[in-house]
Parts: sequence; C-alpha cells; structure tokens
Amino acid sequence: MTVLVTGAAGFIGMHTVQRLCREGHEVVGIDNLNDYYDVTLKQARLKVLETLPGFRFVKMDIVDKPALLALFHEHRFSEVVHLAAQAGVRYSLDNPDVYAQSNLVGFLNLLEACRQHRPEHLIYASSSSVYGTNSKMPFCVEDPVEHPVSLYAATKRANELLAESYCHLYGMKVSGLRFFTVYGPWGRPDMALFKFTDAMLKGRPIDIYNQGQLSRDFTYVDDIVEGVVRLLPRPPLPQGSAAGVHRLFNIGRGQPVALLDFIECLEKTLGIEAQRNYLPMQAGDVLKTWADVSALAEWTGFSPQVALDVGVAEFVKWYRQYYQI
Repeated sequence: MTVLVTGAAGFIGMHTVQRLCREGHEVVGIDNLNDYYDVTLKQARLKVLETLPGFRFVKMDIVDKPALLALFHEHRFSEVVHLAAQAGVRYSLDNPDVYAQSNLVGFLNLLEACRQHRPEHLIYASSSSVYGTNSKMPFCVEDPVEHPVSLYAATKRANELLAESYCHLYGMKVSGLRFFTVYGPWGRPDMALFKFTDAMLKGRPIDIYNQGQLSRDFTYVDDIVEGVVRLLPRPPLPQGSAAGVHRLFNIGRGQPVALLDFIECLEKTLGIEAQRNYLPMQAGDVLKTWADVSALAEWTGFSPQVALDVGVAEFVKWYRQYYQI
C-alpha cells in the first residue's frame, strides 16, 4: 500500500515514516518545513528518512489545496496518516492566525482530498489538550470536551468535529488519536524534556510552572507509532445503515507522572541537579492529564508500555549524540 504521512519532517512524523518503511510500505511524506523551531533539526530528520527504501518527500503546505489535491490524484493513497499541524499551546497565545490556517484550513483541505480520492482509512492526530478543564480522571473518549483552555486545543477539537461531519455526510472511515505528552529522540525543542535537558547541560536554570504542581501522562514516541501502525489496517466499522464512521482513541501511557518526579528522573539520567526557577501557572496549561486507553487496547490489542526512565534515557542518549556532547 502507499501511505501519505503529513508532517513527515516533524518529531512523530519522522518516527512514523521510519516504521512504515521498515514494514515495506511505500510512503509519501509532505511537510512545509516552517520555522516554528530550528529548521536544521527538521532537515536532519529528513536526511535520515531519505535513505529509506520506498520513501519520497514532497515539500508542501496542506494549506495549498490545489497542490494537495494534485498529490492525491497522482498517488491514490490507500491510507493517510495526518500529523501536520501547528503545535504548541503557549505559541498559540500570540500567533492565533497560524493555528487557524494550518490546523483548521489545512485539515479541511485534507478532508476534502480524502473525500474526493477515498483512501481506506484516515488517521489524524488530535490531542489530550481537548479535555481542557475536565476534572474527572482518567480522561475517557466518551467524556464531554466543551471547555478547551487554549486556541491550540480548540483547533484540535474542531478537527474532531469536522471529521465527524465528513464521515456522516460522505461515508468516510476516520480515526482520531488523542496524543498524550509525547517525548523521545528527535523531539521538538519547545517540549519540556528537550528544554530541561538543554538547560541543565548548559548550566542554566529550568522554568517550572505552577510551582511544579503539575502532572502529565508522558508517552514514549515508539508507543505512539505502535498505536498508529496497529490502527492503520483497522478502520472503524460502520454500524447499521451508516456507510462511514469516525472514532476517537486516547493514546497515552496511562500512568500520570508528577512534574517534579519527571525532573528527578532526568536529573538521575544526566547526573546533574537542576537549578529550579519556580513560576506561576501559565495561561493555556492544565493541571493534570491521564489517559484511559481501554478503547485503543480493545480495538488494536495494544496499550503503551515504555517506562519513563527508559524513554528519558533514550532521549538523553540521542541528544548527546546529535549535539555531540
């Protein structure tokens, strides 16, 4: 089969492409290589991917609808994994227009391309941020998600609603995966593990919000990719007379970790004690995330397994190698 992976030069996109190519699939990856963070990191990821048999890269922005439709017409993708998006909760506070274009217009363009060219399954990345101020734990896909606390979260919830309507109207088979705090090698520089590691190795203090009274369901990137790959050949099944169906899944470790415990794990791995700069809660943040992954486990037979200390060690190993430290 030929799979389209959007956001192929991104953190999760790179790992997804690697896995699909290793399994013998033909993969077309697209990315606009924007400068939200260091473009040389994206280019380095691409350099790795371009050595893989069966991979082709096309520089493209999903906001460019004619180009996207032409790509779909050329390749007739059997499956689509949509990972391209403007990421980051805090960046959305000051740059709302970027999120509207990439996460709303871009996603609508992708749905239109899938409507016209009918891949067997579309998987797209949603986010744990859609749960917003929910206090019921763990977060379950059946829980109401009507109170996002950031524009980023609102755009991800909008994606879910758009997908639901397209499936109802046009008989498409679509799965949304709500990712929970993904980390690992080749991660983004704006993510906590990357920022903390960079600061600690350079002797700088780390910023700790809400005085450290936060917890996250940290999920190792290989577990995310395993979930995607297992889900890909298992589109949701239509029920009754419905021709199409949209289904949501959480994908997280299912074990929330206190931020201060996370920092302690990193300190042990690096052999460095962090200089801590405690700060108030930042706008757009939530206190805690915790994934109920029972739906994913029931549907695919898989739930994330990688322990935090193992994943952190793998990231630190990559970081030292990449930056030659």
